[in-house]
Amino acid sequence: MDTSLEAVRARVLSQAERMPALYGRFDFDALPERFTEDSSFAVVRDRAPGGVQVTDEDLERVRHYTMLGDVVADAYAALLPKYGFRPLIDMLVTACEKGLDAVPDAPAELTAFIAAMEATPDWVDMDMVRKGAALELNGTANLAPFAIRGAFIATFLNKYSALPMALTGTLGHSSAARRVNETATFFSTTILPGALERHGEGFKAAAMVRLMHSMVRINALRSGKWDASVYGMPIPQVDQMPAGLIGVFLLSFQMIREGRRQFTAEERAKVELARYRCFLLGLPEDLLADTPEGVVRLMTARNSTLRAGFDDATCGALIRATLAAYLPPDKRLRNRLFDAVEQRFARGFFLKHFLEGDNDRARAMGIDIGVVDRALFIIVALWITGRMAFYTLARRVPGLQGAVDAHLVRRVRQLLARYGHAEFTSDGAAYRPTTGAHAGAQA
Repeated sequence: MDTSLEAVRARVLSQAERMPALYGRFDFDALPERFTEDSSFAVVRDRAPGGVQVTDEDLERVRHYTMLGDVVADAYAALLPKYGFRPLIDMLVTACEKGLDAVPDAPAELTAFIAAMEATPDWVDMDMVRKGAALELNGTANLAPFAIRGAFIATFLNKYSALPMALTGTLGHSSAARRVNETATFFSTTILPGALERHGEGFKAAAMVRLMHSMVRINALRSGKWDASVYGMPIPQVDQMPAGLIGVFLLSFQMIREGRRQFTAEERAKVELARYRCFLLGLPEDLLADTPEGVVRLMTARNSTLRAGFDDATCGALIRATLAAYLPPDKRLRNRLFDAVEQRFARGFFLKHFLEGDNDRARAMGIDIGVVDRALFIIVALWITGRMAFYTLARRVPGLQGAVDAHLVRRVRQLLARYGHAEFTSDGAAYRPTTGAHAGAQA
């Protein structure tokens, strides 16, 4: 794929040509309020560590991708009025599980969507991806059940990127719980053996997530409640980087601070897993750097051009609803106890990793983190660290790796059963009005 800025610009403009009814009036030359060229107003004001310098080309690339949705998935989602919600879902599921030939009279948009996901780039080493998935089993089985809520609410810290979730009606506790469990389901599914192969569970989950994002994007633009001059493109490509690459970014950031510039073999495998998973989600190759410096540069470029902004009615409400949501499938005593511990751990995890320990900032969001929360966070963190260390050592014992991985796979499948069946859908009828938003895709 041509990754020149001219080619990126052409892909952005092609949205109006391919979907004139949706994007024909969208002004792709007008920078939305969310994009700032003055870092003093941005989410990130400081330079990247270790002398890493964001280039003008990085900033321009992020500027273009701030205005790009998902060309193939958007086109398929736009068929909703013609086919209806359930047939659209069913055709995609069938195409993922059985192939396009199993879909009678498959629309061209579905064919293009699946073809884009099947077009595995030359840089993908599936053996490395499989190795990365096996290495992620440990964290998925032991850390993820406690950390997923805290990581999920980190996506609500900025009003410009959080608004699409608010529009979908995620402000309620039940819908917030569903979104958290769906997120956990997606990442857990994609590390199972064979899940990212062409007909695997992870491939299908990625397709469903892309369709969900496109439905949110299209419904937002058609709702009359979306102000493109302020918020730009709903769920642009750059806003999918944090969720897909947060682990890789934190690793790369720490490496550079320590003076390391190359991934170890195991780190590289995890990076390649994340990059391929992001490719399946529709992220372009040039946002998926393969070096620690490249990862930090691009993520810093994104964060240093995203205008800082916290709207309590949007961000605060999303955070509070997610923290208060009851995630387990039932109210049995064991699940109630887990929920009580996990909620407190999530607060501590969020404070430490995303608020830099700033209690005043947490309180301003309506998050009260007391002594008990802090103590419980430390105790649970030590317990999780010990479990993960045990499994890491056990995998290195000759002859035990297969048995350990099989055990962890069973544990992940148990977690998936607890998370419940993920729909990965968005109901346009549930969309809420937003303060200050006004009609359509006018920019």
